[in-house]
Amino acid sequence: MRQAVLAFALAVSLAGPAFAADRVTGKAFATRSEVFAPHGMVATSQPLATQIGVDVLKKGGSAIDAAIAANAALGLMEPTGSGIGGDLFAIVWDARTQKLYGYNGSGRSPKSLTLEWFAKHGYSDIPPTGPLPVSVPGCVDAWFALHDKFGRLPMKDLLAPTVRYARDGFPVSELIAYYWQRSVPRLSKYPGFAEQFTRDGAGPAKGQRWTNPNLADTLETLGKGGRDAFYKGRIAKVIGDYMKANDGFLSAEDLAAHRGEWVEPVSTNYRGYDVWELPPNGQGVAALAMLNILEGYDFGKIGFGSVEHVHLFTEAKKLAFADRAQYFADPAFASLPLEGLLSKDYAAQRRKLIGETAAKSVDAGHPPLDDGDTIYLTTADKDGNMVSLIQSNYRGMGSGMAPTGLGFILQDRGEMFVLKPGHPNSFAPGKRPFHTIIPSFVTKDGKPWLSFGVMGGAMQPQGHVQIVMNLIDFGMNLQEAGDAPRIQHDGSTEPTGQATAMRDGGEVNLETGFSWETVRGLMQKGHKVTYADGPYGGYQAIAWDEKNRVWIGASEGRKDGQAAGY
Repeated sequence: MRQAVLAFALAVSLAGPAFAADRVTGKAFATRSEVFAPHGMVATSQPLATQIGVDVLKKGGSAIDAAIAANAALGLMEPTGSGIGGDLFAIVWDARTQKLYGYNGSGRSPKSLTLEWFAKHGYSDIPPTGPLPVSVPGCVDAWFALHDKFGRLPMKDLLAPTVRYARDGFPVSELIAYYWQRSVPRLSKYPGFAEQFTRDGAGPAKGQRWTNPNLADTLETLGKGGRDAFYKGRIAKVIGDYMKANDGFLSAEDLAAHRGEWVEPVSTNYRGYDVWELPPNGQGVAALAMLNILEGYDFGKIGFGSVEHVHLFTEAKKLAFADRAQYFADPAFASLPLEGLLSKDYAAQRRKLIGETAAKSVDAGHPPLDDGDTIYLTTADKDGNMVSLIQSNYRGMGSGMAPTGLGFILQDRGEMFVLKPGHPNSFAPGKRPFHTIIPSFVTKDGKPWLSFGVMGGAMQPQGHVQIVMNLIDFGMNLQEAGDAPRIQHDGSTEPTGQATAMRDGGEVNLETGFSWETVRGLMQKGHKVTYADGPYGGYQAIAWDEKNRVWIGASEGRKDGQAAGY
């Protein structure tokens, strides 16, 4: 332990600011300036996907059209975090109705698989790869539902750029190549993976041109046949036959029964700004609960990166995540005290549990009962529509199960279920698992201000809170807010919610850029402080500048991405 602390201290003392320190404007840790454009904006984690989205906007497409086109491209170009074998969530600001809409595009567990089956076969947890964690992919259904409501251009036109890149090839970018190569040894044992996602047994190198003709065929099928071509046609049969041949449970009948759901976004007000998330089965409410707790402190007098800042943030996270583990699940199967969790009075109760030293043990609270790896992208169009969209296979490239000839990998989101009878997130047939991927949105006085997201498992609600605080409490601009060094607390309540309390205090992972004085002060408060190799997420954002009537875009330096507009 002492060696780890000394190594961390050396890293912090040598590193200085997180990024280039020779900028003549703004914060030293910013990687680039914000991007400004008068008509439209797209921000994704891959520059070619961003350009596809901008092209769609220039052709008269809506923000939803651009988001679908960019998401399709990311499924090809960044299969380490996305693809049509995964799920999708979105928040849409519709300029015509001046209203936010939410879509929960998460799929359900196979109806032929039961909790009793896992118990009979000796499983205490659902494995992260292979056939057992596979649930229905909800992405394609979400595309068509969003397009039916807000789209303008034909779906085949939105998918066409990705089809061309899939046939002609695209150069793989640096970070994506890194994660792709790391996935190959884990997943090549599963049928169809090596054949479709390696060349000579290896993942692509940085800059290597990559093709995926199978995915091109699949996307062309969707462009011609629509949503049902995926859920009720040949594709569904191929998936069902493939899973049955490889000891899986997901069937063509499970796919045919799937429908996503329009949901009402939920919010809390943080210092005059309404921060919006989607309700469970996702974890967005944890971000709102953290903000409610932190609102009780005056961060105008607490500096960014200070001991007090990191300590209060970490302790608020522990409290919110204890409730996350206890209560968050598919609301069709579990009663969720949503209003209670978002109550300011409940936040005040939880805030009283934060002391001067690190809490080692945190239990879930008792909110009042109600009466009732990943990509993120955001788009905005000339009419004022905005989209906050997040999509994932879970665990990078997902389950490793790559159905024959289709060019994509099925997600492993079912790993998030627990195998504990009676738990709200316990496995059941036809149930949606607890979800980590969450889009976010911020309004001010009922008007759209910010569409943003932070990728990365349990980092996501923590990242959302840090972005909001960086912008509102610490006065950073849109790019600086994403580039600022991040905090991630890891504790025993991650990742599946099997534990409802934290017993060891967890660890505070501090990204390069925090001072040694902060590290030392946190350790004196009893925190276990360490550093890690890249768990700090990835961020994209678009904001509306009402005064100047322009879009502002940001894409952080931790990913390969780009914000661009016209």
